[in-house]
Amino acid sequence: MGEESLKKRKGEDKGREDRQSLQSHEPQTMNLQKQANLFLFPFCGICMIVGTIIGSGIFVSPKSVLANVEAVGPCLIIWAACGILATLGALCFAELGTMITKSGGEYPYLMEAFGPIPAFLFSWTSLLVTKPSSFAIICLSFAEYASAPFYPGCDPPQAVVKCLAAAAIVVITIVNSLSVKLGSYLQNFLTAAKMIIVAVIIVSGIVLLAQGKTDNFKDSFKGSKISVSSISLAFYNGLWAYDGWNQLNYITEELKNPYRNLPLSIIIGIPLVTVCYVLINVSYFTVMTSTELLQSQAVAVTFGDRVLYPASWIVPLFVVFSTLGSANGTCFTAGRLVYVAGREGHVLKILSYISVKHLTPAPAIIFYGAITIIYIIPGDIDSLINYFSFAVWIFYGLTVLALIVMRFTRKELKRPIRIPIIIPVIVTLVSILLVLAPIISAPELAYLYCTLFILSGLIVYALFVHLKFSWAQKISKPITMHLQMLLEVVPEEEVTE
Repeated sequence: MGEESLKKRKGEDKGREDRQSLQSHEPQTMNLQKQANLFLFPFCGICMIVGTIIGSGIFVSPKSVLANVEAVGPCLIIWAACGILATLGALCFAELGTMITKSGGEYPYLMEAFGPIPAFLFSWTSLLVTKPSSFAIICLSFAEYASAPFYPGCDPPQAVVKCLAAAAIVVITIVNSLSVKLGSYLQNFLTAAKMIIVAVIIVSGIVLLAQGKTDNFKDSFKGSKISVSSISLAFYNGLWAYDGWNQLNYITEELKNPYRNLPLSIIIGIPLVTVCYVLINVSYFTVMTSTELLQSQAVAVTFGDRVLYPASWIVPLFVVFSTLGSANGTCFTAGRLVYVAGREGHVLKILSYISVKHLTPAPAIIFYGAITIIYIIPGDIDSLINYFSFAVWIFYGLTVLALIVMRFTRKELKRPIRIPIIIPVIVTLVSILLVLAPIISAPELAYLYCTLFILSGLIVYALFVHLKFSWAQKISKPITMHLQMLLEVVPEEEVTE
């Protein structure tokens, strides 16, 4: 009996030590992430912005902008104007991000300005549709380019493309779950790799211009199709290529000195992308007419075949790097949205927990990766993205409107950055135009379905967040407990001020 009592006492002591060990990690989870100094310099923030924005779009299908305006001159103007609009939107987010230093992008801003319901609808739409479907499209693009060399003269089998895309999703999810630093370093490397091919295309274009290859720029406005609907749709497609300009706001809590590094990264990063996009399009037009560009399936590959000759193989290789960088940046930031939504009680609480060993929001990232894998099963989801992408600008406009509203309702908040009020007004008006343009120009039932899906979040919010049914709590509690032990995660301790 004495030995049994001693063993029991030792077991209790060990259990108490384990609990103390877990508790010792709780209050320092996010603090330790900050101490990692991942974004000590703006360079890392610039890499995150540039690496996430520049994906497969500018290399594969810039023809979507050209198809709407049908001339070189308006096309180049649209690309530059989209960059200016993205910069203005990012400046609005810079004020919001330094005023409310919480991760999660639009989510905490909508929460502060309008309350939990708009914030929940944003997380509902983003977590289940816009974020994972975009991640899936990027990984499918990677898979197609990575498998193409092994199937010369024909399209790769869909099974191969899907398996490779799933493998990319799994690898990126694991990397970001295991280490914040590793995910950041991978982003820096892939951004550097994609900037190499950007530089190659731009320098090649400048050389060709110097050699007198300017025929395609003569009468550059001739035959252009200028109307409100065509310009709106051209902007819509151009801004899709710029999507990601708000990514740093998803990781504000992990920025070192966000008051300095957030705006500095935005001011440098987005204009850099804008210059690159315009110059890349100029390079394309040095070797392709408008008709040839519209007929090309992969514009950058066509450019490489005509200009780089034996070295044209580097184009698809670096497009692979580019898509991986964009996918990694998307996963890195979107996982924080899941984490913040879980912290507010708008999704399962386990998704707001932090890994004890790796100090990452591992459950949120794993959840995001799992949803994304489901999206690659149907295969072609480009049409789904088109129908739901206008929802992104609904919430962009609503978030910038929140900035205007809080200028009057939350005057007590400290604003290290204060932009002129005309900027958020312009961005809000453009957002309204971008939301209404595709509906007016080409009305389809799919837009109604998308709107109904967003509004269906109200039912979910009422049942599971507002009323908090007891049976739902009884089911989720044991699931949370077992997942917490399996993943070795703990809740973040609430910071009391």
